[in-house]
Amino acid sequence: MALVLAAVHAAGGEPAMLRVCADPNNLPFSDADGRGLENRLAELVAREMGAKVSYTWWAQRRGFIRNTLKAGLCDVVMGVPAHYDPVETTRPYYRSSYVFVSREDRNIDVASLKDPRLRSLKIGVHLFGDDGMNSPPVHALGEQGIVGNVIGYTLYGDYRDATPPARLIEAVEKGDVELAAAWGPLAGYAALTSPVPLRIVPIADGKDFAPLQFSFDISMGVRKGDAGLKKRLDEIIAQKSPEIAALLTSYGIPLAPAGAR
Repeated sequence: MALVLAAVHAAGGEPAMLRVCADPNNLPFSDADGRGLENRLAELVAREMGAKVSYTWWAQRRGFIRNTLKAGLCDVVMGVPAHYDPVETTRPYYRSSYVFVSREDRNIDVASLKDPRLRSLKIGVHLFGDDGMNSPPVHALGEQGIVGNVIGYTLYGDYRDATPPARLIEAVEKGDVELAAAWGPLAGYAALTSPVPLRIVPIADGKDFAPLQFSFDISMGVRKGDAGLKKRLDEIIAQKSPEIAALLTSYGIPLAPAGAR
């Protein structure tokens, strides 16, 4: 990739393109107006490469990688779990965790999935589908028989609405649920602009529910075998770590310590 970019500039042509696969309606990560964390990160990476960003837009649901990256329509996904098998992943650029979200005025200080209060609180969770691929908190609650007071909100929702995953956090704001177990970046970003103050508490006892995992490293993903682009992205992540950290902070992303489960 670096050699291609150098050749383009040496020839006096237009800047090369960093072709990004992204969801046009998935804040805080990406949107078609370029307001997301991953949009901003793509711009940072492209500047380092002397390139411009172009997008292939596709809803980040089942088939996203197959219809974008693997189809050759774009070259990088800006946010995937480290070691995500369908792609070649870069070094991680942050680690976050699932969190509990509640209204600050409710003064709910639950931090553990084993807290006995979870049996009486109305809890909102994201549901991914009917094939068992639900979030770790859903499985952990189910293991303890905490199901009757759990309300599911589909992660995908109605794609005609802005940012479908945000319905879970909105349920907390409205008081439809007292507590939500949500992916940290979604909750942290929502707290920045929420009409009511929100309390964000990392889920603290992931090791007690092994092999379930509640904290994840996040990387960029390229097509398998694209070693040149992966190497260049790894270099940029390492060189620009302070700028990336500042970007994460500006989006309210709660960061988990290395090794947190």
